[in-house]
Amino acid sequence: MILTSIELENFRSYNRLKAEFAPGVNVIYGENAQGKTNLLEAVAYLSTASSHRARYDRELIQFEQDHAFLTGKLRSRGREFTLEARLQRAGRRQLVSNGIRLKSAAELSGILATVLFCPEDLYLIREGAAVRRRFLDTCICQLRPRYSEALAEYRRLHEHKTRILRDWEEKPSLLDTLDEFSLRMAQTGAVLIHYRAHFIKRLHETAQAIHRDFSGGREELGLHYETVSTISDPTAPQRELFARLMEHQQSHRQAELEARQCLSGPHKDDLEVLINDISAKGFASQGQTRTAALSLKLASREIVQQETGEWPVLLLDDVLSELDQKRQEYVLQRITGGQVFITCCEDMGLAQLEQGRTFYVHDGQLLQNRTG
Repeated sequence: MILTSIELENFRSYNRLKAEFAPGVNVIYGENAQGKTNLLEAVAYLSTASSHRARYDRELIQFEQDHAFLTGKLRSRGREFTLEARLQRAGRRQLVSNGIRLKSAAELSGILATVLFCPEDLYLIREGAAVRRRFLDTCICQLRPRYSEALAEYRRLHEHKTRILRDWEEKPSLLDTLDEFSLRMAQTGAVLIHYRAHFIKRLHETAQAIHRDFSGGREELGLHYETVSTISDPTAPQRELFARLMEHQQSHRQAELEARQCLSGPHKDDLEVLINDISAKGFASQGQTRTAALSLKLASREIVQQETGEWPVLLLDDVLSELDQKRQEYVLQRITGGQVFITCCEDMGLAQLEQGRTFYVHDGQLLQNRTG
């Protein structure tokens, strides 16, 4: 997958931008707050229709503007594609591929897959469960469109059930629909757990090998999927997962009414990371947790390549400056092959790695563009 060019209008700090990229390494450098991350955010948006820094699309539109447009041209699966995202401050966004409007964001990932690694991801291991769930969801959505659709449906159901539980004492009639939402959440939740369990199994195998290599064979990385207590085997058939989810929901029904919030379901799942069979979150050093986070991200990139036969576009957002020299060298050695975007505060001479091109960004403008 190669993104050959991008055009932006009213997106973040960019009034208008046109840029063409190299198929290898693209280095984007400049001082802080000049638009480097915004450019990588735009590339990622064309893949996932979401932002790692914004909850709502309207946050991506420039102030005093009512719309933003993103257009990317790329080669994928032996074909040429033009992807467009049309964001409206008031109204629904439109996602378009080769002039045809897409029905859902899930269709984007089948065309352009990206793996984004930013400084915050170095704390992936020590953060709360929501951060690791988001990592899993982002990875799986790009590989399995059905998962993306199920995740969107589950979030909608969860939001409705949360409102019922929050307001039922003031409006007792809301309880008439509570069990129906619980049933549908269990059905959809079984789909999520099924895909998460199988992806984590694959992630474990790939990341373990990378981490072993990274640590010089001194450490073993382990992953454990934590879901609702009634499920002992997350890889079981979906009908069994559904039954166990219903059992868990029923046992927590009264507690949910009293707490007035959803206490049961895969929205509380977590991914436990172990180093030499010890929880990395509580006991690993900063260097160990960073190595583990790098291993997970690099593993997700390799899984996409194994699945699709093409390397996903790798986005390294100022992450090299956060690593010591040993880890920098390891990452740079591991990312050969495929298209890579690297942001940094100064030209680090990285464009020479493979068919490189260097960009200098200042105040939302691409002021310099030279081929290395």
